[in-house]
Amino acid sequence: MTRIIISTKRLELKPLGIKYLQTVNEYAAYYENTKYMCYLPNDNIDETASFLSKVDLEWKKEKPDYYEFAILYSNKHIGAVSAYFEKGTGELGWIVNKKYWGNGFAYEAAEALVKYFYNNVGTSRFIAHCDTQNVASYKVMEKLGMVRIGERVGRRNRSATQTTFEYEYELIIEK
Repeated sequence: MTRIIISTKRLELKPLGIKYLQTVNEYAAYYENTKYMCYLPNDNIDETASFLSKVDLEWKKEKPDYYEFAILYSNKHIGAVSAYFEKGTGELGWIVNKKYWGNGFAYEAAEALVKYFYNNVGTSRFIAHCDTQNVASYKVMEKLGMVRIGERVGRRNRSATQTTFEYEYELIIEK
């Protein structure tokens, strides 16, 4: 079983899983927290449980295809950060409970993932996507040093009634 714990100045990143069902559902089923996301909000706690069960199974692999971490602040679960891998590129994602917005937690957690996967796995290319209206998310990407490399139409956020535009950002770390 893969077991990674990453610590920052204020946060601890631990494997996300079913044990965080209630706190994940608190933000994953809430429209205001997820309105710019493709796969959220969840319709009910069973949908959240299904997702977390898959995450638990992924963590049991010797080499997971993706890593979903719980973001803990003062031992309280406040959000999640992830890295999905394809052909050596890590795709970053994050969500923070609205109660904790504006504190730099998404940036701190994402920066920790970049450093971890660069230093321990050798990943030197990271990408991230967001709805063009999600200013907070693309500000995190820019603070990480990511550069906007594209914009495209056709993004369909789960709670949206129409398609929108999406930004793609990239970070390449010189070895």
